[in-house]
Amino acid sequence: MWQRSVSVGLLALALGYLCLLGPELPHSPLRHLSASLLAGLRGSRSLEERVAAAWQAVIVRPARRWARVAVGVNACVDVVLSGVKLLEALGLEPGDGKNHVVLSSRQDLKEAFAHFMEKGAAAERFFSDAESFNLVAQTASEYPGAQLYVGGNAALIGQKLAANPDLKILLCGPVGPKLHELLDDNVVVPPESMQERDEFHLILEYQAGEEWGRVRAPNANRFIFSHDLSNGALNMLEVFVSSLDEFQPDLVVLSGLHMMEGQSKEMRQRRLMEAVASISDIPTDIPIHLELASMTDQDFMSNIVHQQVFPLVNSIGLNEQELLFLTQSASGPHASLASWSGVPDVGVVSDILFWILKEHGKSAERASDLTRIHFHTLAYHILVTVDGYWGNQVAAVAAGARAAGTQACATETIDTNKVFLKAPLEFVTSQIEAPSQISLNPDEPVMHWHREGISFHFTPVLVCKDPIRTVGLGDAISAEGLLYSEIHPQ
Repeated sequence: MWQRSVSVGLLALALGYLCLLGPELPHSPLRHLSASLLAGLRGSRSLEERVAAAWQAVIVRPARRWARVAVGVNACVDVVLSGVKLLEALGLEPGDGKNHVVLSSRQDLKEAFAHFMEKGAAAERFFSDAESFNLVAQTASEYPGAQLYVGGNAALIGQKLAANPDLKILLCGPVGPKLHELLDDNVVVPPESMQERDEFHLILEYQAGEEWGRVRAPNANRFIFSHDLSNGALNMLEVFVSSLDEFQPDLVVLSGLHMMEGQSKEMRQRRLMEAVASISDIPTDIPIHLELASMTDQDFMSNIVHQQVFPLVNSIGLNEQELLFLTQSASGPHASLASWSGVPDVGVVSDILFWILKEHGKSAERASDLTRIHFHTLAYHILVTVDGYWGNQVAAVAAGARAAGTQACATETIDTNKVFLKAPLEFVTSQIEAPSQISLNPDEPVMHWHREGISFHFTPVLVCKDPIRTVGLGDAISAEGLLYSEIHPQ
């Protein structure tokens, strides 16, 4: 882009020189030069400016809007601070990274943090030792600069939606006194959902290029861990479902299933079946969105996919780590891919999303309600829908991408000086079937394609150069996408 700016600048200088020193020149060459200069100036807008301007034109509210949204069931207080600084405060020395499914010591914490920091990938883990966790949590909460926020996917989605004054939000989850104080006034919490103590989650953030020993983060992200028993047992699920009769929501947003990974296999299996029974009690005319989160147990993910959870919900939100883990767990397409290398390949992502809706989504032969998936990764988003069930998805995917840029940079609107375009400028729509080749047009940044009755809407993300806070970004994205979505009555 700098070459174009230099060219336009030189053209302007030349025109000024001619006007000053060559007044005897005919007017037509001058007019021609002026027109060329203006065209150059119009074309000098950055890709980021053009994408942001184009979003503004397409982000329109749907004709039918939600009025009452019920959100549950995981909620907590997030303690957010620098991961490297906390580990240093705990007296831990840098070392090699190693993935741990469950954390049982400070050593496990150090190794798991280094492992995911080196990948630049988000992750969430259960800390099994209560005493050790409490000591780490105390050090974290007392560290200068540590900040306390609303936490838990459900509470974060509820808080994001509550910023709209025309929406009434019901939040069900383990809400302690500190969390209740942090919640928006527009959020209603049932008395049965209140508890004496808050559940605390520790959010260890790192910035792009930050180093710890030999580990260097390729991009900004966070590592989350907790010893959370209330959310881990989904204690508030039945309270949540029983609250719906009185609240009468237009939309239900459900999250927290991933928190059960800290339970024993037997407890987890029993609770999942109870969760399926509870979700089945929600009236079928109320759409349900399920927000997934980081998981490590493939059998548990397979159970969520196969044991009637997916068919019970209308919509799913997930990121690239969760998508890859899902296809690995359920033997879907590209299941042999161990991890993403850089920006996830759009064709691979599209194949997996297509498979989810084809194998587990609504069809004439299958009793499933699943018709929508909102996929988000750092560089781009894709909204995938079964044709005929959802509207306003161009606005929805653009609104979700805009939310990613504004929340990460902590700005009200997209500041094009603080963001950059990381999405591929060209990509194919499949790595399995005969693909379409698509080129990104920054003036029409929402691309659309079809595949056997399923629609794909793709848009790039304007990635924040120096993110202020990465926690809850996925939840904000899903909330904003839902806010602009419209489900068609059947």
